[in-house]
Order: sequence, then structure tokens, then C-alpha cells
Amino acid sequence: MNFNSFRKEINSGNASVKELVNEFFLKIDSLNPKINAYTCLTKSIANSQSENIDKLITNNQKLPPLAGIPIAIKDNICTKGVVTSCSSKMLKDFVSPYESSASGKLWSSGGICLGKTNLDEFAMGSSTETSVFGATSNPWDVNRVPGGSSGGSAASVAAGLCLAAIGSDTGGSIRQPASFCGVVGLKPTYGRVSRWGLIAFASSLDQIGPITNTVSDAAEILYSISGKDNLDSTCLDKSVPNYLSDLDKSIKGIKIGIIEECFDHPGLDPEVKESVLSSVERFRSLGAEIHDIKCPRFNDGIATYYVIAPCEASANLARYDGVKYGYRSEGDSNLLEMISKSRAEGFGDEVQRRILIGTYALSAGYSDAYYKKAQKVRTLIRKDFDTAFKEVDVLLTPTCPTTAFLKGDFVNDPLSMYLSDLLTVPVNLAGLPAISIPCGFDKKGLPIGLQLIGNVLEEHRILNVANIFEKDAEVMNSKPNIEI
Repeated sequence: MNFNSFRKEINSGNASVKELVNEFFLKIDSLNPKINAYTCLTKSIANSQSENIDKLITNNQKLPPLAGIPIAIKDNICTKGVVTSCSSKMLKDFVSPYESSASGKLWSSGGICLGKTNLDEFAMGSSTETSVFGATSNPWDVNRVPGGSSGGSAASVAAGLCLAAIGSDTGGSIRQPASFCGVVGLKPTYGRVSRWGLIAFASSLDQIGPITNTVSDAAEILYSISGKDNLDSTCLDKSVPNYLSDLDKSIKGIKIGIIEECFDHPGLDPEVKESVLSSVERFRSLGAEIHDIKCPRFNDGIATYYVIAPCEASANLARYDGVKYGYRSEGDSNLLEMISKSRAEGFGDEVQRRILIGTYALSAGYSDAYYKKAQKVRTLIRKDFDTAFKEVDVLLTPTCPTTAFLKGDFVNDPLSMYLSDLLTVPVNLAGLPAISIPCGFDKKGLPIGLQLIGNVLEEHRILNVANIFEKDAEVMNSKPNIEI
């Protein structure tokens, strides 16, 4: 179900918004024990929000743009009066005293908060297996991962447990799970959406964005959450276009660049490659001009990212010391022992691994060799993109090298897990917008994702190209069949 079909249900008068929203809670009660997409539900908040929309309808008043749309929020985005845990023991009981700017805009636009969704601890992972609440399952095959770190958000949309979800994307954490779960995932330009209230992982890379069933739904959510925010100094003071206005515009003559380095990589699954190249031919048939483009440093992105991101994580997570808030170790004899044990007990293995990597790379004698050099490579990656966009309008790659893998496959092999983000991290390093859309299935029936990358603040262009493809390909007529 997409937004427009849900609105038809509201407009039919057969059920109130509150009744329709409660149907989602009944479905969540049935399916969430198997999928584990939600960490907590906000039924009282949802009922109050629904009643407000129903009053507007009864009084024939103008409805806000997202009136009645049931939305889930990734559990590293603060929601006032609700636990915001980052799926970590460190913040398991932390109740946020304030609302994030992005979620606040959703509620003022009429959206309904269903609850918080599961993620890899502190958004560090690609499988949603490191959560203190347990792993999330992929609705297409519950023995497989939904991707990460926004796995709970993607799984909840794919399973029909909400109509949209909000995630965060630091190195592909919206797009990779969207690909694994067969839904749409959009990472906006860095600074297009306020990060106020997003619990920081890597501040120069993090960005909030939507996960939805259709491109048009993603466009609506993006419009609602975008725009200047005085609470976030990195948020851009740029006007927000109506992303819906150009969605159906013809893409005849649009220049799409195929990044050669992505298709030559030995880790790319042949079925993924075949599906994406088949989609390229569909774009050609729709009138797009196809160009081969070289981005020589594209594949250096993964090594660059796994220096910069842990360095920023090391700095951001230093605040969790058991003193002011969060988990505190008991029975310690002095402050230093309490802080040390609180961090050792409160953080999981992957978070500790990244803190240690980052602390090492920032230490005296090593910052020049690692962190500063990584920042230089980051600049070169951005220059490659700048050069590419002088020739084409949009860049195209697979979203992920593979389809969803089995749970436990990489639990003891973090380096292989990191390669899941091979094709997504360069976008974050360059601060560009990108969208993942379903383009086919492998022989196991698992979804395959296609990534479209735009130039800075050109979300409207990638949304247009993605929407035309979505309507022509009709890939997602089938939905996962989850046995209760």
C-alpha cells in the first residue's frame, strides 16, 4: 500500500484514521515477534495524533500533507518522551527529553508515530545483528538479514508494518537495507535534512532520509523533513522544491553515467550485475542517454570510510561515560574504574572495535598517516564525482554487491561485512544524494537494488529518473509472504 491508496481509505469514510492506524498495530502485534523490526511501540501517541486528524476531517478542515500516514522512526532519532536507545545497552533506558527536528516536522505534517525501529548498535553495522534487542529478520526470508544499520526501518516497510520509515545513512545505512528488503531508500544531500536529534555516529557523514514503498512516497517525506534548521549549523539554508512536481517528467535525453569501476569489481554477484545492466537497457528504451563513466577512486571509498567514520565515532561516543546519563557500572571503587567498566559493559563488540580503530588513527604520530590521508582521498573522490557530473546528469551503480545474506554469515568476519557498503560509502564521503530502488530478483527470489546518484541538491532529478523507471518496470508487484 502506498500513500495515495491509504488516503483513498481515509476519504472513503469507511473507517476513521484511528481505526486504520490500529489495524497497523494489530499487524505489528502478529508479525513483529517473527521479524523484530520494532524496538517499542507508541500506541498512545499514535491514538492522540489520529484523533486530531479525525477531528479535522469531521470539521471539514484542511488536512496537513501527511495526514494519517503511519510512520516508524529509527531508534537513534530522538522522540520526546519515548525511549531512544540506539539499540544499545548503553542507552537502553534513555528517554529523550526533546524531539528531533526531522520527526517533529513529520508530526506537524500530520504523520502518525507508530514506534521505534531496530538497528545495528549505534548504527554501526550492515545487518542489524548487533542490536541489544536481537537481530531483525528480512521479510523475504526470515533466515536472512534485512541489511543495516536501518534494517528495522526497511523491514517494517517491506512487511507492511508501516507506510514509511525514517532511517539514517552514514555509509549506506538507508540504501543497503532498502536494497535487501525490496523497498525505496533515499539518502539526501548532506545538510538537506537537519541532524538535530539524530544521535551522532560520524557527524560529517550522517544524514536522515526516508524508506518507503514507492518513489513518490519518498518524495513526499523528503519534502516534509527538508529545510533550514537553526538548531543544526550544518543544515543548508536552501529553498526546498516540490519534489512531486517533476516526478512524471520524461527522462528522454537525460544522461545517465554507468560507473565502470562498480561493474568490474570481483565481489559483484553475477546475478546482481545482470539485473542492473538489464535495467540500464530499460533506461535506454525510455529515452535516456547511457554513458560509460570512470571514477578512478570510487573503490577507494571503503578504505577511506573505515578510517574517517571510526575516528568521528571515537570522538562522538566519548560522551558515554556513565556519569550524566546512560548505562553505569555498579560497585566500582573510583571514577576511572567506573567509566572504564561502564564503556566496556555498555558497548557491544562492533562499537568497541570502531572506537579503538578511531582512537588509534587519531593518536599522536598516526593521525597524519591515517586520518589526514583519508581526508585527502575523500577530497579526490569528490573531485571524481565533480568531473563525472560535467558529462552526465545522474550516475548509476548497483546498490549492493550481493543480495541479502544469511544471518551469522559475517558475525565473526567484520571485514567481509564492511564490503557490503562498497558501492554506497563514496556517496556519503562526497555528501551527494542517492536513491536505491528495486530492479529485480535473484534466483532465490531475493530483491536486487539499483542506485542512482545525483549532484549536490539534485534530489528532484534522481527522484524523477527513479519514478519513471519504477512505473515502467513494475518490479515490485509481488510482496514478501510472511508466515505468522
